[in-house]
Amino acid sequence: MSAMPDTVATVASDAAPDAAPGATDAPQRRLRFEANKLSKRLHRQVGQAIADFNMIEPGDKVMVCVSGGKDSYALLDILLALRERAPVAFDLVAVNLDQKQPGFPAHVLPQYLASRGVAFRIEEQDTYSIVKRLIPEGQTLCSLCSRLRRGILYRVASELGATKIALGHHRDDAIETMLLNILYSGQTKAMPPKLRSDDGQNIVIRPLIYCAENEIAELARMLRFPIIPCDLCGSQENLHRKKVKRLIDTLHAENPVVRGNIFAALGNVRPTHLLDKKLHAAIGHDLMVGNDEGLAELEDGDSCGLPRPGAGALGVLASMRGASLLGE
Repeated sequence: MSAMPDTVATVASDAAPDAAPGATDAPQRRLRFEANKLSKRLHRQVGQAIADFNMIEPGDKVMVCVSGGKDSYALLDILLALRERAPVAFDLVAVNLDQKQPGFPAHVLPQYLASRGVAFRIEEQDTYSIVKRLIPEGQTLCSLCSRLRRGILYRVASELGATKIALGHHRDDAIETMLLNILYSGQTKAMPPKLRSDDGQNIVIRPLIYCAENEIAELARMLRFPIIPCDLCGSQENLHRKKVKRLIDTLHAENPVVRGNIFAALGNVRPTHLLDKKLHAAIGHDLMVGNDEGLAELEDGDSCGLPRPGAGALGVLASMRGASLLGE
């Protein structure tokens, strides 16, 4: 089955809604212009990610996981627009997992999803009580919570006949995950744009992987999504992820290309400069002999953060698209 062609990126850009006419004063016209430009950029980036990583194929039924946060709202909004004008036919179904958190406004998502005319399912499972009972006070809740949530969503996808599961992780999630794994687990890995579950039954896609969090937040503000905060994640100030986010914020304040550079690095990998003996064995020791190419450039600071042509798929794409891919 063939995947979406590269033209999906252009179609996605065209699918972004144009600003409504009728603004008479300059500030309003400027605001609408900027809003329209942002929307089209995010649509284009999602379309490009789908094409680059073969995320959606003809006839797919995509289960969009909607938590009530800005990212999943944006994901659903963009995929709905894309579906109308994409070169291949695919279906969407939105799924929310009601984890029975105290004070959770259970009416918000059904009302919103019904207003968008999208098929949806609200799955009610009291994972909140399980997590609170099993995890001692003061310890991180995310690991158990995510495992429980993942298992439920995989089951629901199977029951719905979904061929893909779409999650709302974005560019900043990917670079934070990269640093988290390096700093706290001793692994060089980030967040794959597309993966198959361990049991081989589900394919997970992340269409927002090229999109910057601050731009998604701005889209959510402009479109006035009915945001529902998470009382589990949002209440944990000692999370490693929050520490890494603050570190990146500090570095980015000093050098505004830091986020883009880290993201570009995910597609600009030099296996010969790593110490993974399994990788050396798999590729072949003779092919894994490194050289000093690029070291002088880094020392001089001339090419810091710029992907080198041929260095990898994302590196090449970054070189071709520049700020469009990196979101800077």
